[in-house]
Amino acid sequence: MEIVVFGAGSLGSLVGGALARDPTHDVTLVGRDPHVGAVRESGLELSGHIEATVTPSATTDGRGLAADLAIVAVKAFDTASAAETLATGDYEAVLSLQNGMGNEETLAARLEAPVLAGTASYGAILHAPGRVECTGIGELVLGARNGGRSDRADRIGSAFAAAGLETTVADDMPRRLWEKLAVNAGINPVTALARTDNAAVLEAEGSDLARGAARETARVARACDVGLSNREALAALEAVASDTAANTSSMHQDVRAERRTEIDAINGYVVDRASEQGLEVPTNRVLTSLVRTWERERELR
Repeated sequence: MEIVVFGAGSLGSLVGGALARDPTHDVTLVGRDPHVGAVRESGLELSGHIEATVTPSATTDGRGLAADLAIVAVKAFDTASAAETLATGDYEAVLSLQNGMGNEETLAARLEAPVLAGTASYGAILHAPGRVECTGIGELVLGARNGGRSDRADRIGSAFAAAGLETTVADDMPRRLWEKLAVNAGINPVTALARTDNAAVLEAEGSDLARGAARETARVARACDVGLSNREALAALEAVASDTAANTSSMHQDVRAERRTEIDAINGYVVDRASEQGLEVPTNRVLTSLVRTWERERELR
């Protein structure tokens, strides 16, 4: 399978590198220098829970490419720009493996290719150009973005599994996306603001904040006709936090590097949908305001 990974940061590089281990796949990473330059010169080194050195193609110019599949792994605020670039190419399918909500709709509005929804719980850190550590084995889940069966998702899922990636093809992606949103809404801003690892949301005050954000997210999901109970959201939050206790969340990584975060597509998305439904989500609103205040102070917004 010919695969383009659009957004070769930590997660995109990990997934693309893992797929490149399979000689039946022709993988191209689209990212930024100096990472792309290092991959071109010396290959991509994967360490940690996945160890390999692979030599995928790599480019900083994603225009005019063609492939069986484009995997989108850019930050949520870059989705519209990515879609415009992808629209100059030719793809049989596009799969979003991004944080937050609304990415699939943004892609589908600009692309002719069918867009699949996906989630990824693998831990990944880009330590240096050309070097990515897998900090935890997770799972890739993909399927039709509006739910239901998808033969295309089945074929892609089989290809991912054959390459050694833990993969599930699901027919309930709307619920799974909201469940992941509940997890991210609890873990990401709390760990970013407190500068802690994920284990902090299992303890005392951190747990209260994270659980409050997850419960509110589940309530908003139900108001949007997605069946996600508070119990399911909290169980998912605790399971992910436990499994990734020593990990640094993506938002914490962004804050540590003084980069813009994905707060708008995570807690901010919950706040916006709650407003539309006439619901109050005070925990998500406070967390959103605090992270946005931090971003404005550093002129990242």
